[in-house]
Amino acid sequence: MRSESPDDTRALARSLAELLEPGDVVLLCGSLGAGKTEFAKGVAEGLGVKETVVSPTFTLTREYDGRLPLLHVDVYRLDHAQEFLDLGLEHDVDADEAVTVIEWGDVAEALVPSDHLLVRIAIDPDASPETRIIEYEPTGASWAKRLGALTSEES
Repeated sequence: MRSESPDDTRALARSLAELLEPGDVVLLCGSLGAGKTEFAKGVAEGLGVKETVVSPTFTLTREYDGRLPLLHVDVYRLDHAQEFLDLGLEHDVDADEAVTVIEWGDVAEALVPSDHLLVRIAIDPDASPETRIIEYEPTGASWAKRLGALTSEES
């Protein structure tokens, strides 16, 4: 999928949020400035979060109330997956009632439930500076089924 602006990125994430269920984990991967936080903001909007969503780079986690509780995690400052374990973040990720969105999720992928969604966000080098390519990679049966419904709607 293509996003031509931060507004488009948030809109794609709002559509995804309609499919989210308690216990879901969404991993956001991409370079610095790719739009991971914009995507997280869109998920929050789609979940009905009223607070302003900001990157939790220095706090590591932020929690928000919405249709489902949202746990927003940023592991940018962690050098190794072991630090994720040392901080006890994997216990937060197992929260059955919340949706967990992890920025720089490739760092934590081996430590999250096997049924999760990986969202790759890349700056399109052949387009305007705000154009992004967003790809969903479902892991697990529940995501493959739900994502099929989403991608057929967007086609």
